Parts: sequence; structure tokens; C-alpha cells
Amino acid sequence: MLFAGDPSPATAPMPVTVFREGRRRQPTARAVIYLADQTPSLPVVTAVKVLAINGSPHKDGNTARLLGYVCSELELKGIQTEIMHIGGKPVHGCTACGKCFENRDMRCIIEKDDVNACIAAMAEADGIILGSPTYFADVSPELKALIDRAGFVAMANDYLFSRKAGAAVVAVRRAGGIHVFDTINHFFGISDMITIGSTYWNIGVGMDPGDVDNDEEGIRTMRRLGQNMAWVLEKLTKG
Repeated sequence: MLFAGDPSPATAPMPVTVFREGRRRQPTARAVIYLADQTPSLPVVTAVKVLAINGSPHKDGNTARLLGYVCSELELKGIQTEIMHIGGKPVHGCTACGKCFENRDMRCIIEKDDVNACIAAMAEADGIILGSPTYFADVSPELKALIDRAGFVAMANDYLFSRKAGAAVVAVRRAGGIHVFDTINHFFGISDMITIGSTYWNIGVGMDPGDVDNDEEGIRTMRRLGQNMAWVLEKLTKG
């Protein structure tokens, strides 16, 4: 990707070579592009991007609102954000078939849901935020299915999410949110990722949609989480 005003590969007078940083087979949103007659001292760098995945069936519920607070802080720092909704959709759990280790094509063999689209977007992002409501003291079933399948695909492909920044966001009515927080962070830990925290556990309290907007401490926690992720991503992508 070139910034506006730069020649596109189709119109550039010289061949364009793309160099990507990171582990083998790991796609990244950060590409450094040099024209063949230029020195590597003036790279063109694509924008840093964070993907947030909403595991709640409510697209404008408390989980989505908490994700919005985090993303707004990231955008203030010039970071692109995208929110994907997987909650409430039919998402199949992992069947332990092992095909991802046989094929090593960065995809799950199950094609009938949105998991592969999520995996591709996660691979392209510099940072990943997973948000979930609290269901019987754990993540939503859709998010758990994504964690299991994306986790295996990532392992099978040289740890696809290695050294990406990861953050958990949890909506809870009263109790049980810490276990949800732990479940998501365990995924980051085993995926060779860098886990981002805040000044408190990344949890917002509320029952009905919009209740978390009244949780002042929860909002402060989310805003600081966004600031911390932006700070870490600046260090990671600075080159």
C-alpha cells in the first residue's frame, strides 16, 4: 500500500520490491516499500491497524460500547480500527481434526462460518482486541470457538499472531468477569502475543445495553487500555 501522492506499483517508473517484517508466513499490515533506485532510508509505511472482535450477540450492547471506548483512543493516536461481530452467528467449534497442521494454509478446514474471515483479519492486524460478555463466568460460545480454531491455525502456521499486541475487553453484570478476562489472555499468552493491560482489569459493569456508559471507572479503564495499546504499537512498529 502506498500513501496518497506516491506512485502506485502500476505507474511507478521502476519495479517495486515489497519487504515485510516479522516471522515467516506472517502477513502484516505494516509493509515497507522501496523504489529500486532509492536507498532504504526513506521507507513508505502503511498505517497501523487494530482489529476488535465482538463476541456478544448484541451489536450495540455493552461489549460493543466498551470496544468503542478503546478504539476511540486508538484512533486519536492515528491508528486504524475495525470492529468485526461474530457473536450471535452460527460458529462451529473446533473438531480437533488436525487439518490446519496438514494444510498449513492459514485457514480452518470448516468453511461454513465467519472464522476464516476473522483469522485473515487477525493476521493482517498489528493489534487484536477480543471482547466478550460474561456467560456463566466465561466467554461467549462464539468467541470460544474462534479462540480454539484461530489458535490452532496460528500454531500450525509458524505462530501467525506472534508478537502482535492483544487486549481483552469484558462486559459483566456483577461477577464472573475475571475468568472471562483470563480465558482471553490465555489465548494471547499461548499465541506468542504481547498482552496489554490498563489501570484495572479490562472490565465494564452493566446489564442492560448502555449500562456500561454509567461505569465511570470502567470507561477510564478502557480509555487507558487504548492509550497503552497505542503506546506499545508505536514501539513495535517503529522499526
